[in-house]
Amino acid sequence: MTAPTSSTGVILTDEAAAKAKGLLDQEGRDDLSLRIAVQPGGCAGLRYQLYFDDRELDGDKADVVGGVRMVVDKMSVPYLAGATIDFADSIEAQGFTIDNPNAGGSCACGDSFN
Repeated sequence: MTAPTSSTGVILTDEAAAKAKGLLDQEGRDDLSLRIAVQPGGCAGLRYQLYFDDRELDGDKADVVGGVRMVVDKMSVPYLAGATIDFADSIEAQGFTIDNPNAGGSCACGDSFN
């Protein structure tokens, strides 16, 4: 079985896509994309940003997964290639999670990496 071709290099699980789609449907918006970005900051040097965005940035890479348009800006693509975005809904954790094989280390909050 071959993996689907991805422009962003990011894997959005079915659970994460369904949650994002549900949030978009709840807002009644079909003009927003799920943006995944890496920004300087956090205790480990870089931090993730995951939010809905109505902007198109020059050089954006986009994939559509489960009816959700996911975008990654050109500067973040190398840091996120191979990362998996999932959604957990359990007693231990609830929310979107990012498993990034490129992260050399992370801090306790899980939102920051190097």
